[in-house]
Amino acid sequence: MSTWSGKPSVKGSTETMRMFLLTCVSIGITFTWGVEMTYCTPYLLSLGLSKGQTSLVWVAGPLSGLIVQPIIGVVADESTSKWGRRRPIIVIGSFIVSGSLLALGFTKEIVDFFISDKDTAQLMTIVLAVLSLYSVDFSINAVMSCGRSLVVDTLPISKQQTGAAWASRMGSLGHIIGYAMGAIDLVGIFGPILGDTQFKQLTVIAALGMLATAFITCWAVTERILLSVRHDPRQTDVRFKVVRQIWSTVLTLPPRIQAICNAVFWSWIGWFPFIVYSSTWVGETYFRYDVSADTRNSDDALGDMGRIGSTALTVYSTVSFISAWVLPALIQAPEDKSFTHRPPASIAPLINTFNKYKPDLLTAWIAGNIMFACAMFITPFATSFRFATAIVALCGIPWSVAGWAPTTFLGIEVNKLSGQPDPTARNIEMRDVSVLEMGKLDEESSSSSGGLSGVYFGILNIYVTIPQFLSTLMSGMVFAMLEPGKSPELAHEAHPSETADPTGPNAIAVTMFLGALGSLVAAVVTKKLRYV
Repeated sequence: MSTWSGKPSVKGSTETMRMFLLTCVSIGITFTWGVEMTYCTPYLLSLGLSKGQTSLVWVAGPLSGLIVQPIIGVVADESTSKWGRRRPIIVIGSFIVSGSLLALGFTKEIVDFFISDKDTAQLMTIVLAVLSLYSVDFSINAVMSCGRSLVVDTLPISKQQTGAAWASRMGSLGHIIGYAMGAIDLVGIFGPILGDTQFKQLTVIAALGMLATAFITCWAVTERILLSVRHDPRQTDVRFKVVRQIWSTVLTLPPRIQAICNAVFWSWIGWFPFIVYSSTWVGETYFRYDVSADTRNSDDALGDMGRIGSTALTVYSTVSFISAWVLPALIQAPEDKSFTHRPPASIAPLINTFNKYKPDLLTAWIAGNIMFACAMFITPFATSFRFATAIVALCGIPWSVAGWAPTTFLGIEVNKLSGQPDPTARNIEMRDVSVLEMGKLDEESSSSSGGLSGVYFGILNIYVTIPQFLSTLMSGMVFAMLEPGKSPELAHEAHPSETADPTGPNAIAVTMFLGALGSLVAAVVTKKLRYV
């Protein structure tokens, strides 16, 4: 058995404040993702890459998730740092994210400082932009992995859905802030002090936001310290210990965790094209149907497309943020059956009637998959950016559910495996609440420090990233068949002497349409979790 020291706790005088501080790093993570998702695709297209080449660059996301999150999870699980298992990695990863963002935003200036030849500088600008993008993805996956595990480590089973819902709320808030900033003219507001383009200023703000939110969470949370880990004496070769541990855990996943991973796998077949390309799709729809040819070939096409896409994603994130607050109150939590709440006598009949018909979280997850699939099926038929924006906004509801449902179910299963006592008894449930309200978690009511959370969340991320490779392959094939050349909307910006006619089927819309098929399969697979 491993040995531990101390007790997990979170600063703050109220549960709301403690939950905010615990999940604050999610704001910085999603802010960074928002900047990357909104601007990096059109930015790479503006450098002269084709859509097929850009789809290959986006392999960085699934590749980093496949490699980084499982390895970081295992390494963090066994860390004996006096600062805790998760917080040191969050801090280091945040600094790398910030530096990589600045390199991404000021790629041309960095290359021009060292290289004077125009053709060589253009090639190296693309190389540095791609490397910076990879660095952002790899480091932010490390921060994300430890941020999720930190929530599981700190909260008891009875608060796992609350913690997951708060992480979803903070993530939606980060998206709202990031997309709203992308939708306004930052250069016109702040001048050139943070950079002379919209993209540069966003990377600076995102870098500062990542550092600030990571600092807040790491300052507010006190982790339980791992003193020693008992290893299998039969394993003397430590060179491939992490890989062996991940592989052996994958092969022996408990049935419910395996079912959760399967559901996540199929849902991400649909979600990945939407996350990567939705803002670009809205911008392209705007250029195809809502503006004249003269405006389409303006010198500020990248900025125009970014702002249109950011506006759509701001609406989407607002819907997701509202859903993250409203839906948990309308959906029965997994632990609700283990404890009978006592509402005030004056409203007890109304509350009891409402609770009788309140759907459970699994039903909401299934419905979310179906709703998202229906939205993606109509993307090829969008003929205005307003219609496209409405489709994107609708996806905020299923995304909110997808953000907390898998995490909640996995957090509960991990805590059960870690030896968490069953909170079915009323006295245990009441004690969990009272302890959390004091801002501390005693040894029995905690999640046993979530000793397995790192490796299991890392494995969950494998099931998130493998479908991303499949989606990348699918999108690359679609782009090669439908839009083999440079982006019609950005061809003029990449090469001023070139023009292109943005007619015919939109390859991104076709890609999202095909991804919807995976979401339908996810709905069927998710339903099976009820019987495992």
